[in-house]
Amino acid sequence: MKNKFIYLAIIAVGFASCEPEFENPVSEDYSAGEANFSSYVAVGNSLTAGYMDGTVSRVGQSYSFPNLLAQQFAQVGGGVFTQPSYADDVNNLGGLLLAGNQIGATRLLIDASEGKPENVVGTPTIEVSSLQASAYNNMGVPGAKSFHLGVSGYGNVAGVATGAANPYFVRHATSATATVLGDAMSKNPTFFTNWIGANDILSYATNGGAKADGNTPAEDHNTTGNANPATYGPNDITNSMVFESVYSTIITTLTSGNAKGVVATIPSVTSIPYFTTVPFNPLSPAKLGGAANIAALNAQLYGPLNQVFTALGEPDRVKLLSATSANPILIFDADATDRSAQITGALTGTLGAPTAAAFGAVFGKARQATAADLVVLPASSVIGTPNASSPSPSINLNGVTFPMANKWVLTVNEKTKVANATTAYNNSIRSIAATKDLAVADMNVILNQLVSGLRANNGTIYTANYFNGGPTEFGVLFSLDGVHPNARGYSVIANEIIKVINTHYNAKLPFLNPNNFPGINIVGSN
Repeated sequence: MKNKFIYLAIIAVGFASCEPEFENPVSEDYSAGEANFSSYVAVGNSLTAGYMDGTVSRVGQSYSFPNLLAQQFAQVGGGVFTQPSYADDVNNLGGLLLAGNQIGATRLLIDASEGKPENVVGTPTIEVSSLQASAYNNMGVPGAKSFHLGVSGYGNVAGVATGAANPYFVRHATSATATVLGDAMSKNPTFFTNWIGANDILSYATNGGAKADGNTPAEDHNTTGNANPATYGPNDITNSMVFESVYSTIITTLTSGNAKGVVATIPSVTSIPYFTTVPFNPLSPAKLGGAANIAALNAQLYGPLNQVFTALGEPDRVKLLSATSANPILIFDADATDRSAQITGALTGTLGAPTAAAFGAVFGKARQATAADLVVLPASSVIGTPNASSPSPSINLNGVTFPMANKWVLTVNEKTKVANATTAYNNSIRSIAATKDLAVADMNVILNQLVSGLRANNGTIYTANYFNGGPTEFGVLFSLDGVHPNARGYSVIANEIIKVINTHYNAKLPFLNPNNFPGINIVGSN
């Protein structure tokens, strides 16, 4: 296994040592068609900024899909394309500092000796308060939601500590009161891409539909009807009518100078490795300590819980653990019927009132995960570890004897909220684009194709699989954070946008060869 990792590391280092390579030489056969690329501006969030492996780094940013597009646009009259400077990322670590204090983690890589993702060792050198005060052609701002693009003060360094400002936008906002959209328009775009809206849903989903305390569900404003984004928490779902209104304003502004462009739809969370890598049933008999330990767990915990839930008409809520096959994790479900009182009553005679009450409080809203639940990627490092909030060391192992907190699992009900918002947003994106005759890159459809395999122009089949060290690693398009593409993935996205530009605007733009771009970053040692 180690030799395989080292072999892959050699490939990765070879790629990383090169600037992006482009498949097609300059040719008179290429044409801008009805588009004018002389001033191309990209608006969006981390997917536009070139975010990968958990951060924006100096080298990683060079593979942003807008930067790759601009290289192709240059062959048909495209103008200069600029991105926020990351020259201060001297060691290519990524991460962020604010007044010398680290506020953002370094990028992820695979240490061949460990075979798993970990942050690059070192301290970031990107200081947020070193203000560039300049608008750029790439106005992708990691973390931005749709309504943030028009918020004055979103780039004010004084607001970073309180969460009122975005540290990435702070670095290059033209003033403390500048807006992302205003700075973008100062570039007088003749052509634009707009891929905004993912964070309006994603921050809810990546937190398992939960706020920071791990128990209280975040708000779905499609349900509550709250149309005031100023009152939203960081993980709340944006009301779909708010999204539609904001998105309409963004597009009206971007096209005010008769610019043409491409808008992108929001991908479903079920298409990205962050939600599809960790199985709902990772507890093998060996991980549970073997048959004897499983028998003890069934006798002391799972059996009594099963009896209570079965008596209350929920026989499948907690089943006995199997000594021969994989078992599901135990989770907290905010939408489950609270059985705390019944569990306490059933166990009082055998455990005593205080202990029975503790069991009732812990397992009252517990159940075993099912194949319909999505376990988030970071949960892999939490399952089976002790939980400090447990009232007893006998029931303190996350997912085994203590329910995984709500933030680690996107349940069926929470998935429905995400799916409904995604559908509503994408309907708005398509309808608003139609009013301005804009091209639509349906990234929801494209990224869903990765689940079963997407055949690219070069004939290679790419997938949405997460890193597993296998022989198919070359076809993986996602970086190690499980949400954002790697460099190869961004080249595939650029090609998909080129396809719709060529079709919608009668252009003849050259495609990129994704095989010329690096995939997972693997090193011999960290």
